[in-house]
This record gives sequence, C-alpha cells and structure tokens, in this order.
Amino acid sequence: MSRTPTSPTSTAASARQMWTRTRGLLVGLAILVIGAVALAAVRSGDQHGRLDPRSADKFGSRAVAEILKAQGVTIRPVSTLAEATSAAGPDTTLLVTVPDLLIPAQQESLRSAMVGSGGRTVLLGAGPASVRTLVPGVDSDSGSRVKNREPACSFPPAVRAGSVEIGGEQYTSTLPASRTTACYPNDGRPTLLRVQDDADGDTVLVGSPDFLYNDRLDEQGNASLALQLLGSRPHLVWYVPSLSDPSVTEGDSDDSSEEGAAEGFLSLVPSGWLWGTLQLFVAALLAAVWRARRLGPLVTERLPVAVRASEATEGRARLYRKADARDRAATVLRAAARTRIAPLLGVAPRDAHTPDSLLPAVSARLSDGAHDAGDLLFGLAPTDDAALIRLADQLDALEREVRTS
Repeated sequence: MSRTPTSPTSTAASARQMWTRTRGLLVGLAILVIGAVALAAVRSGDQHGRLDPRSADKFGSRAVAEILKAQGVTIRPVSTLAEATSAAGPDTTLLVTVPDLLIPAQQESLRSAMVGSGGRTVLLGAGPASVRTLVPGVDSDSGSRVKNREPACSFPPAVRAGSVEIGGEQYTSTLPASRTTACYPNDGRPTLLRVQDDADGDTVLVGSPDFLYNDRLDEQGNASLALQLLGSRPHLVWYVPSLSDPSVTEGDSDDSSEEGAAEGFLSLVPSGWLWGTLQLFVAALLAAVWRARRLGPLVTERLPVAVRASEATEGRARLYRKADARDRAATVLRAAARTRIAPLLGVAPRDAHTPDSLLPAVSARLSDGAHDAGDLLFGLAPTDDAALIRLADQLDALEREVRTS
C-alpha cells in the first residue's frame, strides 16, 4: 500500500500557525528580558545590598556613612570574619549588620575578638540564632513593630537622640543591672540593650536596623542615634556577612554550621528576585491559558425537537398576555410592520423607524386614510386587549394596501 507524501503546503501552513500562536509570547518574553537587562544596567552602579555603606537605594546606608566620613570617622567595609576580627580594638567600632547569618563557628570567633578588645560592638537585629553566643546572658524575642519610641533610659546617646524609629527584637538579660542599660522598651522589654564589657568596651544590641536606612535617616532622632553609636570611636568597621567568606566553609563539618549556611543563603537572596520569579510564573500561566490549543472546532448538533415558527410566536404572545405587556406587544407589532413597509416605499432600513422619513413616503403612496398612518405606526400603546387586536388588524390592512397600491 502506497503512502501519500506530506504536502509542502501543509507543512508551511503548520509553521505559520505555530508562529502565529507563539509570536505574542515570544515578543512578551523579549520585552521582559530587555527590560530586566536595562534595569540591571541602570541600577548596578548604586546598589550593593541592604545596609551596605556604599548603597544609595532606600535600604542602603550610604547617607549615614557619608556623614560619618565628614566628621572624621574612617569607615572600612568588610565582608569576611577575618577582616572584622583583625580590626577590633579600643579605638574601633565594629558594626555587624546581620549577626544571625553567622554560623556558630563564626559566632565563637567573633565573640573571642569582642572580649577584651576595649572597643564598641553594635549588633543589628541579633536574634535567638546568634545573641546567646555573642552576648551570653542575653536572650531575644522578635515580634515588636518598628515605630517611634521614646528612650526611657539613661544611656547618653539615646537620651540625646530622643524618640527613634525602632522595634524588631526584644531583649531580656540575666546579667547584673550595673552592666546593662535598657532603652526603647516595648511591653517592658528593651529593643536597645547596652552591655558594658570588662575591658572598658561595650556591646550595643539594636532590635532593628531601620534607623540606618537612607530613606529613614532624616526621621525623628534616627540620625542622632546612628551617629552617636557608630561615631564614638575614630574608626568604624562595617561588617556585612557574606557566603563567600572562607570561614563559612571551614565549619562545614559541623551539622549546625551547615544549617546556618543554608539559612544564610536564603536570607541573602533579595526579595525582589523572589517576587520577580512569582510574577514570571503567573505571566507564563496566563500566557498558557491565553494561547492554549482548543479541544477542536465547534460541532453543530441536531436539536432533539423541531419547533415550528408559529408555535414560537404563539408562545411569545402568551407570555405577553400573561404579563399584561400590551405596550411591549404593540411596540413589536409596529416595529415589524415598519420594517416590512419601508422597502416597499423605497425608504432605507435605517430610516424605517424614523417618522420624518417613513410617514411622508406612506402619505405619498396612500391618498386615502394617510392621516391614520402616524397613529398606526407611531401611536400610543393600546389600553386593553380589544384595542391591541384592532391595532394588529389595522397594521395588516395598511401593509396590504401599501403592497397593492
């Protein structure tokens, strides 16, 4: 048995159909890619990450860094634990932006460098994952909302700064009261806790980093508190933890270190990428629904029952009668009569329902009884059934007269 070869015409038609179906999606994807590349190119010069002293976006901290530089404070941004610990000293403030990203081995090393350094260590948002190791005797509980709070303490930087937008982690301490100063309380628990070290240094736990953001620095006493905490020493080491830090891989043998590294990686993924991925998924789903292949052409089916036109007309008339819709029935009768009469008089179908166009043509055709055509074709609604039947008879008579004249 011989096979019929595939026609080149059908192959070309299939290719054209495929292009027609997919070109919208391809164009949309191309626009999305071009927009993403352009946005990345435009914003690549001023973004370095959240709380980075070189970042000029809303969640960066370039503004406070520039003010500190203008006041003579030298700022050294670092991303490795070795750089951070080697710079610790009595004339240095060590700022740790995200302590919870540090694995336990890194926390132990950082704690060893903090003890006896004589300098100041500022920990932003240190939670249960890090605070117990970095500051023994202190525990934390997250959940307080970031809002404007009063200092309610004797810590000089807080007193001079006054109200500050702060919240986040709340701290509880079992250390002697002489070593701690609790500020900006929420339900009795401070969101800023200063712990005095034995070597004339101190550690300041701040529940949230919002007061350091570029877009919030000029609100309330945020700038004052930031400058006093970070500018009390001539040197500031700005430590932003990174997964590229060699000290992360050194602790891979510890199971807890692996868990900390995994959590650190997820925390370092910018939230914008997660939202962008979700938007791409939704867009792809909508495009699939829009361009989905139909199940097939529409198939006409024979009706199980054939209804004659006269029966449909009678049924509709019964509905009008049941509802006492004589006005609606009269409107339908007159519209049908005008539609049938207009072509006989040479009136365009679009003017069939306009009295100024139809009635002069009727008058020209019918000399007798023309004065009644206006009432018949455009009159008032009948007041009873007898008047409705009489109207129907008169419309039939008018149409016959037009046809035979």
